[in-house]
Amino acid sequence: MAQRIAVVTGGMGGIGEVICMRLATAGFKVVATYSPGNKKSAEWLAGMKQQGYEFDAVEVNVSDYDACQKAVAKIQSEIGPVDVLVNNAGTTRDASFRRMDKAAWDLVMHTNLDSVFNMTKPVIDGMADRGWGRIINMSSVNGQKGAFGQANYSASKAGMHGFTKTLALEYARKGVTVNTVSPGYIGTKMVLAVPKEVLDSKIIPQIPVGRLGKPEEVAALVVYICSDEAGFMTGANVAINGGQHMS
Repeated sequence: MAQRIAVVTGGMGGIGEVICMRLATAGFKVVATYSPGNKKSAEWLAGMKQQGYEFDAVEVNVSDYDACQKAVAKIQSEIGPVDVLVNNAGTTRDASFRRMDKAAWDLVMHTNLDSVFNMTKPVIDGMADRGWGRIINMSSVNGQKGAFGQANYSASKAGMHGFTKTLALEYARKGVTVNTVSPGYIGTKMVLAVPKEVLDSKIIPQIPVGRLGKPEEVAALVVYICSDEAGFMTGANVAINGGQHMS
């Protein structure tokens, strides 16, 4: 069987980077996307190569539909058909709703939610035609429970799962599964940049297991969902948040 190809949007940092590494270890050929203007992409690829990971990378603005069409066409022509898509790219522009402007709303919705449509549209029918595919939409605990100052982010992340459920229904008989993963607070560079006193007094006390999650724990879950053994799992929203929110 030919090596399966996995595309991870926003794959050059945080959870996305570890997902790329774990998928490669599991035998996938991995393509990471990165935002236009990211001047560290070549450095990242070189650093990964030193660790034994041969990744491909494609520049794309995931909020731009036409750019996504072109990026996927490039991947398919130069590397091969996409078997796995991890919609991981995202951003935040936090503010209380009273202070949130339309630009902050639009940026987050376009980057977090429109991107899921933009990247899924050009790959999912090919998966269905070949009789196998995996779509994983990376949401957030705050899409489940809400968060002060994150009306835009929480709405975008909640919207992901409505999309997941509909596509899961439409493609279930085609061998394509569509699932959501909703991490809680994970020990990425972004979260660890929060002052330690804030982590210790405000964030960790909300987490029943008493610690931040590890990117490797989230990545291991994603790799399982991408496996043949997860073929009966579709339309699910899998929380991985240390018990912070249970539904």
